[in-house]
Amino acid sequence: MNIFEKISKELNIKLNQVEQTVKLIDEGNTIPFIARYRKEVTGNLDDEVLRNLDEKLKYLRNLEARKEDVIRLIFELGELTDEIKSEITKAQTLSRVEDIYLPFRPKKRTRATIAKEKGLKELSDLILNRKLTDKNFQKEVSKFINEEKEVLTTEDAIDGAIDIIAEKISEDKDFRDILRNDAKKNGYLISEKGKEENNVYDMYYEFKEKINLLVPHRILAINRGEKEKALKVSIVLNDEKNISDILFSLCMDKENFCYEFLKRAVVDGYNRLLFPQIETEIRNDLKEMADEKSIEVFSKNLKPYIMQSPILDRVVLGIDPGFRTGCKVAVISKTGSLLSYTNIYPTKPQEKIKEAKEILTKLIKKYDVKLIAIGNGTASRETEKVIVELIDELKIKDLFYSIVNEAGASIYSASKLGQEEFPDLDVTVRGAISIARRIQDPMAELVKIEPKHIGVGQYQHDVNQKKLDETLSSVVEDCVNKVGVDVNTASFSLLSYISGISKTMAKNLVSYRDENGIFKNREEIKKVKGIGPKAFTQAAGFLRIRNGENPLDNTAVHPESYDVAKQLYEKDLDKIDISKISKELNIGELTLKDIIEELKRPGRDIRSDMPKPILRSDILSIEDLKVGMTLKGTVRNVVDFGAFVDIGIKNDGLVHISQISNKYIKHPSEVLKVSDIVDVKILEIDLEKQKVKLTMKNI
Repeated sequence: MNIFEKISKELNIKLNQVEQTVKLIDEGNTIPFIARYRKEVTGNLDDEVLRNLDEKLKYLRNLEARKEDVIRLIFELGELTDEIKSEITKAQTLSRVEDIYLPFRPKKRTRATIAKEKGLKELSDLILNRKLTDKNFQKEVSKFINEEKEVLTTEDAIDGAIDIIAEKISEDKDFRDILRNDAKKNGYLISEKGKEENNVYDMYYEFKEKINLLVPHRILAINRGEKEKALKVSIVLNDEKNISDILFSLCMDKENFCYEFLKRAVVDGYNRLLFPQIETEIRNDLKEMADEKSIEVFSKNLKPYIMQSPILDRVVLGIDPGFRTGCKVAVISKTGSLLSYTNIYPTKPQEKIKEAKEILTKLIKKYDVKLIAIGNGTASRETEKVIVELIDELKIKDLFYSIVNEAGASIYSASKLGQEEFPDLDVTVRGAISIARRIQDPMAELVKIEPKHIGVGQYQHDVNQKKLDETLSSVVEDCVNKVGVDVNTASFSLLSYISGISKTMAKNLVSYRDENGIFKNREEIKKVKGIGPKAFTQAAGFLRIRNGENPLDNTAVHPESYDVAKQLYEKDLDKIDISKISKELNIGELTLKDIIEELKRPGRDIRSDMPKPILRSDILSIEDLKVGMTLKGTVRNVVDFGAFVDIGIKNDGLVHISQISNKYIKHPSEVLKVSDIVDVKILEIDLEKQKVKLTMKNI
């Protein structure tokens, strides 16, 4: 089975789809471009499948390259046999290839290599092949006693030979598989209280779970606890049986003269080398699995969060709440530019509530503010209370507020980009600007922050950071290109996620715009330094020009299809015979459908179909709640064990996975995604801990 056939089988797609897609990838086309503009070629594979295909392609090509490398290395050692070559060729995973290569891998000086230097390899072979007997023992072993090599006694010789056998046992792929299979079926992970007491991990002080039942969030929590020395973690296998199985495969006859030597070698090799290596491998595999699942959850959460519907045509007042240093306030125009900023001190210790209300009233009336965005960090609910009172006092129609997730705002504020955008402002003011812009156009603002800092995952700082960054960047890239950007207003950050546009090209686009004024048509983009024909082809369909010379430039219609689009202007788009016109114009039906949709709704923003944020004019406290009460809330985060829902009180309520659906679900993401607006019922209230448990069942 070749690479294409493996991918076809794993992803359950047709072989020709794989072949055609790989050809497009190898030609340098980006995933967003392929997903949108090469549907006929791929058989309409979406961006998620294309990402998986690309990842598997890279892995399998890397696997084949490693196989060739290992075959060459073993050949150069003069150890390559047809059997070894065949084993490597048939290997399905990188770990299996490394298993085969392990005995040949260059080593540091070990007890076994020292024993080999002393000439004891032949003696180890005699024991392994059970050639020693009580009659020939002294005669055979005496041949290896050598004062110069520091083999002074029979015991020295036997000890060295056993060291060689022990290492050989630890490197045998079949023996390693005995432990792996035991771990998969019967192994346990155990955690105990460590040196540093930390009540966060008290549930893991006496924890025991079968390895095959461990869930990702527990693995990551235990690993973090171990790192902080709050936990001591170990793997438990059936050592006695594993040792017995390995020994039995080496010598079935307990009466054989070599049996005791082999037993010594197996016990030593198992305890000193084999088990520690496999324990490390198991822990690494568990970590990798947990990382993969957590990154998957993060990416699923990130997509709807970035794709939240923008709230356009409203002046927004953003508040970054605080206690001692007060609340930073920024007023943002309908297009996102800064109109005004100030400080207010409505919370403890100063509690200048009256003064704060007066300042806010002036700003609201002067700039016709229609929406107040409050960051959800420190002092958020105290600030919210003041805002609700103010809205009630002002009696202004259509004046609302919303709580905004401020995760990453402080990172943006102190970043080079934040400094470049607002060089004369304090970092805290930049935070208030970011909070306001997040509700105005979430995607445009959130792309300025590294995705992992957006705060819609679990244990994001504990997982493989390189893999996390790559995956989340791909999610952002797909989102940005699905929406498209206005090339005349988009920031450098937004432009750098566009298909085919590098960071250098994005900077050049902004520089060109600053020097020459707005782009009047897509063709003008070709004049930007660094954007050649290839980059233009990849990017053009995702770069919009509003109110330009050509109406098609404000659609997702690619310039390569303009001639077809112009011919469609003359037709009634609602009555087009897709099959007939497709043949007449020599264009694929899928592409034709996309063009027609764009012509029907030019300049549309697909995010407008997403749920709108809940805008509030009143406030709830946990004391207002009663068990059985039904509320509307916004899903803030989805994790393995449930979902956190903002119901308008200080802390988000938890809907445990068992309370999400009347049907059995394996993961909350099967039903919920971040930013969903849901109905929930109060299940349990803990006033002391300020926690609320919710249910979505039977509402």
